[in-house]
Amino acid sequence: MNAMQTQEQPRTAVVTGAGSGIGRAVAVELLRAGWSVALAGRRPATLEETAALVPGAAAVTVRTDVSRPEEVDALFAAAVERFGRVDLLFNNAGTFGPGGVPVEELPYDAWRHVVDTNLNGAFLCAQAAYRQMKEQHPQGGRIINNGSISAHTPRPRSVAYTATKHALTGLTKALSLDGRPYGIAVGQIDIGNAATDMTSRMQTGALQANGEIAPEPVMDVADVARTVRHMAELPLAANVQFATVLATAMPYVGRG
Repeated sequence: MNAMQTQEQPRTAVVTGAGSGIGRAVAVELLRAGWSVALAGRRPATLEETAALVPGAAAVTVRTDVSRPEEVDALFAAAVERFGRVDLLFNNAGTFGPGGVPVEELPYDAWRHVVDTNLNGAFLCAQAAYRQMKEQHPQGGRIINNGSISAHTPRPRSVAYTATKHALTGLTKALSLDGRPYGIAVGQIDIGNAATDMTSRMQTGALQANGEIAPEPVMDVADVARTVRHMAELPLAANVQFATVLATAMPYVGRG
């Protein structure tokens, strides 16, 4: 039998971008539920702060730039050394890049930074997770990619972020298909206006498609974390392929 038939509820996770925002909220939710979690991010101090929110939990912090293959390899090596296997990757690390910059003025370096973080970083982490999940015993695991409402519909002046999030949807579909023989389930959560530092400007005013600046409602990031946990704790025979979680009244359906 393969892992899709036999594996019990997974309990070991890697969370990228775990030092703040959605990554921190998801890591805390998993730790409180008894998961062992490798916390990855570029700032060790904020990773330690995340771990300290759940005293006594099984957490390890690993300074990681997800755009660097050698650092991603080291992250997964550390997770396996500490916990023995990887049952879940929450592929969350990302950046919006410079906000409000017209296409014709966006520096190539800024474009490249967003692509390296949001797309290349997601691929590298998924590849490392895939390699581990394929070879471990019992075989299999789950990858949840953090997409965005921008994986469906852009905001004005967000070309780099939007392009990478659309690409992430293709990555999710391809990984989901290729993982089937090995009990690797892959899904994506598309999030709209969770209350984090990254979205703080939404409440004071965000550029709309008609050129106006208008405040937007936000939702509690804990609601996102609970959704990720639900996706993560399904048996591997079941998968949430795509979930959209958003502030109920945000201008998403009517964008444009």
